[in-house]
Amino acid sequence: MQPRESTANSHADMHVLAVIPARYASTRYPGKPLLAETGKYLIQHVYERVRRAARVRECLVATDDARIADASRSFGGAAEMTRDDHVSGTDRIAEVVARRRSGGGAGRRLSDDDLILNVQGDEPELEPEYLDRLVRRMESDTAPCGTLACPFPSDADPADPNAVKVVLDRSGRALYFSRALIPYVRDVQDAARHRDVVLLHLGVYAYRVRFLLELAAGEPTTLERIEKLEQLRVLETGHTMAVEVVPSACVGIDTPQDYQQFVRRWRAASHESEAGAAPRAGRA
Repeated sequence: MQPRESTANSHADMHVLAVIPARYASTRYPGKPLLAETGKYLIQHVYERVRRAARVRECLVATDDARIADASRSFGGAAEMTRDDHVSGTDRIAEVVARRRSGGGAGRRLSDDDLILNVQGDEPELEPEYLDRLVRRMESDTAPCGTLACPFPSDADPADPNAVKVVLDRSGRALYFSRALIPYVRDVQDAARHRDVVLLHLGVYAYRVRFLLELAAGEPTTLERIEKLEQLRVLETGHTMAVEVVPSACVGIDTPQDYQQFVRRWRAASHESEAGAAPRAGRA
């Protein structure tokens, strides 16, 4: 097992910036960040969840669409405009980080060892504690980047290619990510016993500033192109990725049906909260 360094002092001044990449022209669900049937924009739900993470010092939305930037600022969120030709959220974040590293943009100037969280803009029920756990993991690990995973939900099919799997080494770092079922259990009778080894990858990342900029400047690698998984560039270029295993997945919004289900859950939770806060009538 590779030892992790003690970081009692080395990360004491590390600035943690969470960036939420957001674009209007989503292939599967255009305009998703601006959905607002709950009375809040979808991007606002995500932003507010991130701000509840104790270890996050700063949060901003990175977008190429003025409507999303204006919406973010309307609820008090920070937003920065980016180019419209980025092929991934990581590239969009890297533009913001490069600007901040050179002293441009609003907010604190970033140093090479500061930490950047890449948070998906379509997960309005993200657990803030998961972000804190990822930050703490990066404080105690020498890996240049990290991510989250969880045990496979009992109602999910590990063979589904849309569910990305990750396998770990004994130090809790990624060996490989795949859309295929990994590891392959050769003896069928052992499949149930080894189900807990199959981990579902969650799309939250942490990058040290210098590594993020180096990664974004590189070309897509062979395995990355084959599997259409950007995180494979990290492993294929010989770098390590720490994986923090959390209890469960957060539900993302990929379709109109997903959003309607979220709205129903949100309204039910709001109703329960209001009912619990209502004063009870006393006896006469």
